[in-house]
Amino acid sequence: MPKVPQGTVTTLAGSDEVVRIAELASASGRLGIDTEFMSEGRYRALLCLVQVAVPDADSPDGVRIALFDPFEQIEFGPLAEVLADPAVEIVLHAARQDVAILRRAWQTEVTNVFDTQVAAGFAGYGAQTGYGNLLGAALGQRVGKTASYTRWDARPLTEEQVLYAREDVVYLLQLSDGLHEQLSDSGRLEWAREECRRMEGASDERDPDTAFERLPRSGQLDPRSRAVAKEVAAWRERTAQQEDKPVGSILPDPALVEIAKRKPASVRELEQIRGLHGGHLRRRGQAIVDAVDRGRDGEPIAREARRPGGEQGDAPLIAVVEAVIRARALEAGLAYELVASRAELEQIVIAARRGDPQPDVRALSGWRLELVGGELAELLAGRRAVTIADGRIAVSEAA
Repeated sequence: MPKVPQGTVTTLAGSDEVVRIAELASASGRLGIDTEFMSEGRYRALLCLVQVAVPDADSPDGVRIALFDPFEQIEFGPLAEVLADPAVEIVLHAARQDVAILRRAWQTEVTNVFDTQVAAGFAGYGAQTGYGNLLGAALGQRVGKTASYTRWDARPLTEEQVLYAREDVVYLLQLSDGLHEQLSDSGRLEWAREECRRMEGASDERDPDTAFERLPRSGQLDPRSRAVAKEVAAWRERTAQQEDKPVGSILPDPALVEIAKRKPASVRELEQIRGLHGGHLRRRGQAIVDAVDRGRDGEPIAREARRPGGEQGDAPLIAVVEAVIRARALEAGLAYELVASRAELEQIVIAARRGDPQPDVRALSGWRLELVGGELAELLAGRRAVTIADGRIAVSEAA
């Protein structure tokens, strides 16, 4: 039996602990969870470790922590059921990628998400505050980040890695409690919950048939070339998935776009395209040519109609709208970035100028509509005016 290097951990929690954690989560209605994963050199991120925290009256500090190794033969079904149970609040920080990985790896839905990073934006901490900085600001706690970029797919894990992983959840429920209290006092808890629900559908699944739309400069291709790009990109996507490799290692983007333009009919013609080394041609040359043939024989794909463009006079209007949003976000104690993006403001202004229906953007729906969206619509319709009173922006009925 090989000697275990000093400073490593060989045992983590097993299936029995999964059942216990699931029972405690169901009883308390809460589960804190985080993951460690590796994305480098793979088609999709590999789940390497799962850390959980649940309220437990029998634990010295009232919280039970467990770490699970997905590489072991562990039955995660009970925990997957908890993630899908709308009666259990699932607490994470920066939840999107964790949710996407867990949904795929455990074949489950993740509901009733409470993302402490999202919630922090409604509590005045900033929309993209990291976990360590948020713990320091909200709880005065500090955690080490020394193992962040270590090899989580290597075994055995080191003591440093285990400590790091444990720290990622040890204060998670306490942090959630503090944010709940702050948001309840400010009347923003339901707004935060609404925003957190957007995380529940997070996915890292990619549709091969739409992969070509992400290619650089794909909008410059003519309809026939777009059809070729679609077939070659779909082949690349499926090949990368089967081999668990990054798509760029199968065929680089610039070479794919050039293939779509030139439409090589043979491997010899393919050899004239830059960015394809001998390995590409030997292993995949004929498959690429076959994909080109399918695209050449298929239906041309027209370019999508462009959105109405902006005009020079839109810039001042966008600046005014942005100022109003910033003022309302400041008054509400929210991070401005949560409310609207620059692209959304441009769509709103252009639609108002053209007399078109309001665009389907976040700023004009849900809690954002309540905060400022309705006011923006009135302002751009000329029924309200922006004034400055006591050094602050005010919006009142137009004279």
